[in-house]
Amino acid sequence: MLKRLFDILASGFGILILSPILLILSLAISFGSRGGVFYRQERIGRYGKAFRIFKFRSMYTDSDKKGLLTVGDRDPRVTPIGYYLRKSKLDELPQLLNVFIGDMSLVGPRPEVERYVDLYSTEDKKVLRVRPGITDYASIHYRNETEILKAASDPEKKYIEEIMPAKLALNKKYIDEKSLYTDIKIIFATFKSIVEN
Repeated sequence: MLKRLFDILASGFGILILSPILLILSLAISFGSRGGVFYRQERIGRYGKAFRIFKFRSMYTDSDKKGLLTVGDRDPRVTPIGYYLRKSKLDELPQLLNVFIGDMSLVGPRPEVERYVDLYSTEDKKVLRVRPGITDYASIHYRNETEILKAASDPEKKYIEEIMPAKLALNKKYIDEKSLYTDIKIIFATFKSIVEN
């Protein structure tokens, strides 16, 4: 209950304070390439319930039909402004809306697409017991995930066989340690990792 209250207050405050930046980014995306400002993708949330995540659109329209994983900092599907949005993680800011309405939490396992959730073991599905989050241990540890995938001969195989299991292990670590203190610690660590990169 305390975590949900914290999420509502923090996301509401964040949306209010960041509204000028959100507006500027929206205009930059609109003028930078054809398509909407937001990218809405279906993800799997708490208890396996599907929801649509908000992100600033960082790729050309219909690029997700060419693959779900983004490979490298210069994936040709990524728009010029999208490159900077992804690098700075500003493309994730609209997820404050998901947090405010209750689909997500500020901190929690990152929500996956159904294709990858279908590969979870029974033990892995433990991560679906909590609301997914904007950031978590795995988000910090794999901040440069696209660069790792870029270097792989088979990016999807690398993701499924190596990165996803490691992320799930970090997700389970978070669930075992879950508390408001842990959430605040992860939020500050996330800001630190963004500034340092």
